[in-house]
Parts: sequence; structure tokens; C-alpha cells
Amino acid sequence: MDIKASAQFVYEAKDYNATATLAAYLARQALPGTVIGLDGDLGAGKTAFSKAFAKGLEVQELVNSPTFTIIKEYEGRLPFYHMDVYRLSIDEADELGLDEYFYGTGVTLVEWASVIEELLPTELLRIEIETVSEFERRFFIYGTGLMYEKWVATMQENGVL
Repeated sequence: MDIKASAQFVYEAKDYNATATLAAYLARQALPGTVIGLDGDLGAGKTAFSKAFAKGLEVQELVNSPTFTIIKEYEGRLPFYHMDVYRLSIDEADELGLDEYFYGTGVTLVEWASVIEELLPTELLRIEIETVSEFERRFFIYGTGLMYEKWVATMQENGVL
């Protein structure tokens, strides 16, 4: 993953509750057009993070992995577009027009974002999840673009509230 971000924050999650706290915090910041790219090894917690993020957006439906459907759409405080592009090539993603979701009125969260790096907007929040132990995760959060840089700067100053 080639990240050219000007702001970075590292968040240590000792358990799922800490992961959910981070996801809910970011969901509260979300505005129409927000794009978040998630990456990490299999089992790192991308879908768990996505579920907690959706809950923070006040999505009432059961959120599960869109691995085989590519994208699922949910209604919440803002429309929520949850993508899993693990099984796609860049050409397939381009043909499906996934990039159109990045410029709409909702919030788009992309699992395996590095797979479609070329299609992602230049301004977004990137999160790399690293497995530390069975329950612990380390989140490397990168902001590119003024809005996301401000999010990261706020987390650097205040932590995740």
C-alpha cells in the first residue's frame, strides 16, 4: 500500500470494545462523501470494525461482510456503502463503477482498499489494521485531504473520545 498522507495516528485496541470505540468515534465525524479505506491481513478485524462503524452511523440492519456481493447499502444517519473488493481486479472494479459511490451523499467504507488503489479518491481516511494478539489490534490511521487531516490531528491531540 502506497500511502501519501500528511497526517498519521496510531491507535492501540486491547479488545473489541476498544475497536468499537474507534469505529464509533469515526462514524460521528462522517459527513456526506466520506471515504474510508481499510486494509489488513485476513482476520485482522476489517468486518468487525465495519459493523461497529455502521452502528455508529445508526444503521439498524444487521451488517455482514459483502465478500460475495461486493457492496451492500444501508440506511442510517447517512447512507452507508460497505464494500469488500478482495475478490476483484482493478478492471472489474472499474467496470462495476464502484468509484461512483465515493462522490455521493453517503459514507463509503472499503475493505481491502489497496486492491482498488487507482480508483480511490485522493482525499480519504486510510486505516491499516495490524493483529497484535488474539484480541489486540493496532490501527494505523492516515488522513489525506484537509478534512481527514483534521480528524487525525484531533485524534493526535485528544485521543479517541
